[in-house]
Amino acid sequence: MKRVSLLLLFLLLLVQEQNAQTFKADDIDIKYEKFVLPNGLTLLVHEDHKAPIVAVNVWYHVGSKNEKPGKSGFAHLFEHLMFNGSENYNDDYFQAIERIGGTDVNGTTNQDRTNYFQNVPVSALDQVLFLESDRMGHLLGAVDQELLDEQRGVVQNEKRQGENQPYGQQWNYLTKAMYPKGHPYSWTVIGEMEDLNAASLEDVHEWFKSYYGAANAVVVIAGDIKPKDAHDKVLKYFGDIPAGPTIERQEVNIPVHNGNTYQVYEDRVPESRVLFAWNTPQYGSREDIYFDLISAILSSGKNSRLYKKLVYEDQTASSVQAFQASGEIASRFISYANVKPGEDVEKVENVLLNEIQNLAENGPTEAELKRVKAEYMANFIKGLERIGGFGGVSDILASSQTYHDDPTHYKKVLKYVENATPQDIQKTAQKWLSQGRHTLIANPFPEYSVTKSEVDRSKLPELGEQKASKFPKIERATLSNGMEIVLAKREGVPTIVMDLMFDAGHKSDHLSSPGTAELSMNLLDEGTKNMNSLEISEKLQLLGAELNSRSDLDFSTLSLRTLKPSLDESLELLSDVILNPSFPQEEFDRLQMEQLNTIKREKSEPISMVLRVMSKYLYGEDHPYGSPFTGTGYAETVENLKRADAVKFYETWIRPNNATLVVTGDINMDELKSKLEKSLKDWKKADVPQITFSKPKTDTKNTLYLIDRPESQQSVIIAGHLTEKYGDLSEMAVEQMISILGGDFTSRINMNLREDKHWAYGAGGFVLGAKEERPFLVYAPVQTDKSAESVTELRKELSEFVSTRPVTGEELEKVKTNSVLGLPGKWETNAAVNNSLSQLVMYDLPDDYYENYDQNVRNLSLTDVRDVSEQVVKPEKVNWFMVGDKAKIASKLDELGFDQIVEINAEGEPLKPTIQKKEPVQESRID
Repeated sequence: MKRVSLLLLFLLLLVQEQNAQTFKADDIDIKYEKFVLPNGLTLLVHEDHKAPIVAVNVWYHVGSKNEKPGKSGFAHLFEHLMFNGSENYNDDYFQAIERIGGTDVNGTTNQDRTNYFQNVPVSALDQVLFLESDRMGHLLGAVDQELLDEQRGVVQNEKRQGENQPYGQQWNYLTKAMYPKGHPYSWTVIGEMEDLNAASLEDVHEWFKSYYGAANAVVVIAGDIKPKDAHDKVLKYFGDIPAGPTIERQEVNIPVHNGNTYQVYEDRVPESRVLFAWNTPQYGSREDIYFDLISAILSSGKNSRLYKKLVYEDQTASSVQAFQASGEIASRFISYANVKPGEDVEKVENVLLNEIQNLAENGPTEAELKRVKAEYMANFIKGLERIGGFGGVSDILASSQTYHDDPTHYKKVLKYVENATPQDIQKTAQKWLSQGRHTLIANPFPEYSVTKSEVDRSKLPELGEQKASKFPKIERATLSNGMEIVLAKREGVPTIVMDLMFDAGHKSDHLSSPGTAELSMNLLDEGTKNMNSLEISEKLQLLGAELNSRSDLDFSTLSLRTLKPSLDESLELLSDVILNPSFPQEEFDRLQMEQLNTIKREKSEPISMVLRVMSKYLYGEDHPYGSPFTGTGYAETVENLKRADAVKFYETWIRPNNATLVVTGDINMDELKSKLEKSLKDWKKADVPQITFSKPKTDTKNTLYLIDRPESQQSVIIAGHLTEKYGDLSEMAVEQMISILGGDFTSRINMNLREDKHWAYGAGGFVLGAKEERPFLVYAPVQTDKSAESVTELRKELSEFVSTRPVTGEELEKVKTNSVLGLPGKWETNAAVNNSLSQLVMYDLPDDYYENYDQNVRNLSLTDVRDVSEQVVKPEKVNWFMVGDKAKIASKLDELGFDQIVEINAEGEPLKPTIQKKEPVQESRID
């Protein structure tokens, strides 16, 4: 046992240099204790008592590179099998997790490792350890041919869904181009369809026996627990699991890509994409980290070289990206640009390559390197706020131990970043980017043993004592200019989150033109009287802060996330953006073109195609919610917008008396109010228009609106109708009802179409967030040949839900318990708390809403939920929207009994007259 420490402690040292906040690598220390069980299992424990939750993160050192040619996809397929029951809990893993308040629950596979993680209330730790140990040591008895066939279908639908997206085929081409046949990385993680079809039950069992032994696993427990207690529990549940066989580890194998290779392919995408890739050093090496910095210099933020040149100045690309795709035995450096329609693809290709080569030949400036270092350190520190999930404490420890046999390897990485010089960056880029674009150690195997187990595996352990979750106390105040403040003070976390909410949103386009709110809010932070857009972006990076603007249906929001030491300077920047926006014409022109390109992309992506057209058929185009749900508007309306329209939007809606500032962080109200009175003293009140909501158009039902998308591998089905506005129903009852029908993984719709039929990777339902009448929707992206059958299954689920198969007491108790027990995990971060605060403001909820949420949910009766089900779910009112390959699906759709089928284009316009279904001929009979 190696004792390192008990508490997470890192110091934020402020070094005043050009007003920048600099964090030192030596100041960041994730405290942990390390244990190695007699069977070889490695356990890392990190204490963090800020919330009564624990993260359990299990990493197996096996990924797709351990597969053999012709047997690709096994690692990922087995990840799915691990969620479908073990010998002593032969039920879906999510069935247990959703009963104990689990959050951030998932499993992932990459080339080098497979991990399984979840955050749960500390009272549920024994259950999670039972489940994780049972599927590590007691799985094969539950894996039969039926289960294999079921999950094979799910994985194949996941593959179809990924490849059905724009640019979804590029990783297949790139993988084969960069790695020679037989290299461990020469196949994709998800595998080839024929290999998945050929996977036998014997193959799957052998995979488990080979790689899922205790000695090949790392377990990290982080959160509200003492290391000794965690060790004792892990020994109890995992101690009897055999170590497993020896495993041959592949050595570093970076292929030499001889010469430059070139390939062209076609796909259904809205714009051309130019992509470059080089083979580069392995994950965690010094040069690998330098490539992370190279990537940031090239494409992180508006001051990055590629963004500034191609997107901002030349405006020939709509987006650019550069990143290091790191792998344990080899990596790839990848950079691409999406070429705007009408621009010269070859010209963008040359400019993109020249910018990369210029960095390799001349290196970065001191200012560039300083900026991306600050951003790297700030992002790492922000991740330490979370105990679980990607980039959280448990993830960092597990990764460092699995790949480097050293939980503190992250410190080396941070040192690499901190000590990097412009010369280091130049030398690394020059060495690797000048190449073509496109040792055996035997150690004695330890004598492992197992410990006697006294665990009763005939049942799940009882839940431990539950700790109540507490929502921070809410304080309210009003500035002299009328701006409301809602504060949740939360000590001990170094981030402060602010959402400045304006009662405007996409609905305000009703008084102007579709797309106005979206474009105006995007333009708001693109320049002030004191700074241009690039200067704002650079200052944010130096402060380790983020500033984002957005709109949804009802609100337009300016969000600030910063570190506490940077608060004053961040508020100065926020105030400058609010008080002194300059709305530069060149920025307006650029963002207008970006929004037009976004509309084109939306009209090529199946789900957004539906979201663009659905609103006009649910509400009518004269309703405030009648424009595309995406908020981007129509090409013709956006093309006609002028800079003056954005100025008018600002002058009309961005007013203090129309604003509420929602804040979560370590600051008190008096201090916050004082800072805001000073910085916003010149912000003046003004009258704000009122938006009148007309009665939505509801004159159709049982109508199918069909959008043809030739060669689609899936059909996207979305169906529903309008239901009462927020507050007219018991929202807590609505939440539980939706969880049962379509919200949770184990909901009826998902279990039907994914787990039973395996026609979809995921399906479900929800009520779209809105203050007025809002859509109740069900959705299912399904394989093309099951489009009609999926409509039938969705109809059945809706009808039975309010007739022959209403909500059961068992279903209700499960979702109620999960809602309550999941609260601590839901409110782990300041951003999550602030999101709940924003819901209070958006829907005028009482300040004690979340304080009483636990008890109010527990008090819900079966009658409450069944009643609200009948109020919300109206099978007879449902209209249907489908995007798919008409040539392959149309004939079966005619047999489904729709009142009418209307073929529409991507703008929702009918392509031909409505096809009325003929009434059946009444048969005569003789009695």
